[in-house]
Amino acid sequence: MRRTAVVSRATKETEVSLRLNVDGTGESEISTGCGFLNHMLTLLARHGNFDMSVSCSGDVNVDYHHTTEDIGICLGQALREAMGDKRGITRYGSIALPMDEALVLCAADFSGRGGFYADLQIPTEKVGDFDTELCEEFFGALCREAGLTMHLRQLSGKNSHHIIEACFKAAGRSLRQAVAQDAANPTAVPSTKGTLS
Repeated sequence: MRRTAVVSRATKETEVSLRLNVDGTGESEISTGCGFLNHMLTLLARHGNFDMSVSCSGDVNVDYHHTTEDIGICLGQALREAMGDKRGITRYGSIALPMDEALVLCAADFSGRGGFYADLQIPTEKVGDFDTELCEEFFGALCREAGLTMHLRQLSGKNSHHIIEACFKAAGRSLRQAVAQDAANPTAVPSTKGTLS
């Protein structure tokens, strides 16, 4: 079964096209209009082992809020579609990921209930021209649309770039584990309820 998805979203604020293959090799082609966001999405794809292409045009003359949130929405929708009924997946993934002085814990669960819970203390308001609060906007949108529960906890860190980079890498690694196919239970939905919806 090919676990892929193609998602498009067009509003008065942005136009997003996204392709996802969760069983990829980490190759990506990212064009968002924001260099820092391009970098973070490239990291997420590489560490998630996802093949991903993202193209977004939007109102970046205002700021990167709509671009960041709408890409999160599209990636969440793509993950939901690619996972189908989640039969045979591991479901859970977690990691404590170091990025120099920063250490971030990420735990993910394809529970069917979208929830994002963060405890981040990013010291600056911006990295370059990217508003650092948008890190949480991205993951919140992704989790709502994917039906994914995710916790992100900053255990240490002083450099804003390092902290956010650790978040995206940790999310990629956790998602990689969660979407992995469970060889011991290849046809089972990993829930005593019999459904993850």
